[in-house]
Order: sequence, then C-alpha cells, then structure tokens
Amino acid sequence: MKSAIIIGSGVAGLAAAVRLKAQGYEVTVFEGGAQIGGKLGIFESKGYRWDTGPSLFTMPTLVDELFALFNENPTDHFTYQQQEVICNYFWEDGTRFSAPKSMEGFAEKAASTFNESKKTIADYLKRSSLKYELTAPLFLDQSLHKLSTYASFKAVKAVAKMSQLDLSNTLNKVNENHFKSKKLIQLFNRYATYNGSSPYKTPGIMSMIPTLEMQFGTYFPHGGMRSIVESIYQLGLRHRVNYRLNEKVTAINYDGNTATGITTKTENYTADVVVSNMDVFYSYDQLLPNLKRPNKILSQEKSSSAIIFYWGIKKQFPKLDLHNIFFGNDYEQEFDALFDKKKLANDSTVYVHVSSKAQVLDAPEGSENWFVMVNAPTNVGQNWNAIVAAARQQVIKKLGICLSDNIADYIEVEEVLDPIKIDDRTASHQGSLYGTSSNSKFAAFLRHPNFSKQLKNLYFCGGSVHPGGGIPLCLKSAHIVSNLIAE
Repeated sequence: MKSAIIIGSGVAGLAAAVRLKAQGYEVTVFEGGAQIGGKLGIFESKGYRWDTGPSLFTMPTLVDELFALFNENPTDHFTYQQQEVICNYFWEDGTRFSAPKSMEGFAEKAASTFNESKKTIADYLKRSSLKYELTAPLFLDQSLHKLSTYASFKAVKAVAKMSQLDLSNTLNKVNENHFKSKKLIQLFNRYATYNGSSPYKTPGIMSMIPTLEMQFGTYFPHGGMRSIVESIYQLGLRHRVNYRLNEKVTAINYDGNTATGITTKTENYTADVVVSNMDVFYSYDQLLPNLKRPNKILSQEKSSSAIIFYWGIKKQFPKLDLHNIFFGNDYEQEFDALFDKKKLANDSTVYVHVSSKAQVLDAPEGSENWFVMVNAPTNVGQNWNAIVAAARQQVIKKLGICLSDNIADYIEVEEVLDPIKIDDRTASHQGSLYGTSSNSKFAAFLRHPNFSKQLKNLYFCGGSVHPGGGIPLCLKSAHIVSNLIAE
C-alpha cells in the first residue's frame, strides 16, 4: 500500500488526509502541537467558550462531501444551521443594516436603507454570481499552475468573458461605479478583507465574494466552528488515518528530485507522498533550507493579520447577531495604514462574532461571548503592547457609540491574540491570516502552487497556497492536492 505523510493538522491537512485515505493510501498526519485544528482552536474560561479562529462558515457541502467519500451520512456526524441574517452593520451616525440571507431580500432592504435602486443592487449581485460561475472552475477548483487547466471548455469560456471580470479595476472602483451611497460602497468593499486584502488595491473580480454568502448561505455548525475540524478528525480516526501529535516535523527529506519522507524530533519516516499543510514560507525556511527558494512567491506582500479580544460580557445585547460589523469613518485611510504604513488606523472597523447568539451554552446565562477583531498589519517589529492597548481603547469607544453603552463595564473575562501570537501558535509567517494578499490582479497566479516544481511527490495545501485562505478555499486546496496525486 502506498503511504502519504501530511505535515500539519489545519483544516486543509485534515481534509487532505481523509481524501488520500479514500484513495487507498496509508496516511499519517504529523502535528507539532498537542491539538489538531490549526487556526480553528478553542478557548474556555469561567463558563464562556470561544472559537479562536475563523468565524464565518460558508459552503458546508465541502465538509459534507468528505463523509460521502466513505459512504457515511454527514448528518450523523456533522450538522449546521443556516443563518437568517448574514451580518448586522453599524455606523456611528446611527445607521444600522441587517443583511438578509437572500439576494432578493438583500436588494430590497438595501435599496430602502441606502436610498439606492433595487434594480442596481440586484444587477450588481447577478454580476457577482456570473463572476463566480465563470471563475470558480478555473481559479478555485483546479491548479492554476497546470496547462491542462486552461484546455477545458470552462477555461475558454472564462477567458472569452474576461472583460466582465473587472480585472483592470479595483474592487472599490467597481463599487463606486455601481452605487451612489458611500455606506453601501463601504459594505461591499468589506469583502476584500475575506482574503486579507485592500479594496483599494485588490481587483474587481473580488466582487464575486458576496455570492458565497447570499447564494450559498452562511451557516453555524452545531458545536461551534471547532466542530468542523473535530468532525473531520473523527472521520479520519474511524477510517484509520494515523495522527501523531506533539511530534514536530524538522525536515522534508528528498533524494535527487524526489521527496522521500520527513524527519521529526524523534526519527525519520519514509513515504510515497508528502503534503505540507504548513505555511509555505516556513515549509521552505524550516523544512527545506537547502532547496532553492521561490523567492518571487515568498516575498509577495502578506495579507493582513488581526488583533482579537476574547471578551466574556456579563450582559446581553439584542442589537447584535452572530456576525456584526462596526465601520470606521475613513475606510481608505484604514487600509492605507494597514498595508502602506504597517500600523493600525486611529479609527478601525471592528468585527464582533457572538456564537452564543446561535449556541446559548457558549456563555453563562444572561451573558455573551464576544470575539472582537480588528484588522492589523503583519508583524514587522512594531510595538504590539502599545498597539493592542490603543486598539482596545478605540474598540471600546466605537462599540460604546454604536450600542449606546459603556462596554468596559461588562468585560469579566479577557484574552488577547496579536500577530506575534498568531505566528507563534499557528506558524503563520508574520501573523498573516491568509498567506499573501490579493492586492494585484496577478495575485492569484503568484500564490504558491499546490505542488513542488522542484521535487516530485511533494505537495502543498492550506491558506498560504492556491487557491487562498478561509475555510472553503482551504478545503478546496485539499481537493486539488488529492486530484493532483490521483493523476
């Protein structure tokens, strides 16, 4: 039986493991830490529970199909509920918008709230769907770095309609061309942050991202976001995937131009296939130090990082839903600070995730568990103690204005995550959440491929390689890798 080694147990590594097991490989997953899951961690204190990483869940069928590989019924092991409200949006002038789950409902309600034409909004969303339909088979479902990808009918169709993809305009310019309302432009500009980019730099093709929410829906997994990786892990256990925790990989071994296995802190292991779910920068820096580095790819601008406050709030706020955004007053200045000045703006947009809205046991009775995040630059040596302290004050001030209350009075539990800790805990270079940014129209092609161009039998999955960061794209990267190996 052929063997496969997976380095790292993030969601992509776990998914790659079960996919290769379904192909008949003997699979072993090596994890340097004591827990599986990568960024999808968990934290509990004084009756509160938080998912420590990604909080938005779309396209749950990408998880379901892993169970189908073994003829299992997904609902026996992993369940979720669709959210009626995508997100609640707040501005300091008192404007509030609760985004419905459907395109029709969104267009109607947004037209009323932002004094825009319903038809204009509906047309924008239809164009968003078209972009996704044209590009997903090319950009998301296959390797961009294989010539065979471009020989398909779908690829030819996408190229033929290239002018409709808005590759030459920024996302902000596309939105300004469609809408008059500055608030609605800001709302749609926000989607650049889904891959850690700036709406003033990322190409207009990113306007397809709303499709993921409005066409496919947003969901909350029962048991929280952590249940995503737990369910895939248990699936692997049932089908004899081997997991070796607390065994850090120190090298990827190769003979000539072929990967042959790995070395850990205790011994050497051989395998027919090696898949790295480790951040691609560290894969080369720590595991392949003598291999020629793809410097052009590794030196690409990193995506944004984050400062996250995990707050136990001893009060309930009816205005809040599962996902909530409190916008800053100068969005362009905010992203200029993040990417050009490598600092936090004085008035940053704040995201608040409250899983106890969907799962009441995540907080004590009468309380809420707040996951409070502001986008941050990657770590390049800044004074993070000072930045975090200033961010805390600014966040409390903004939330206080929008919710008409003094939030500081209700914080009874607090834990903080910053770019340095993100790097330390998840081996994400400089604390980047999504690997490289998408701040150019060529960014998709400059992400590292899902295979090594130097070593046969070496593959890469996860948020730092193609097709990108976020749970759906990480799961797609695992699928792409398994297809490449099968070929």
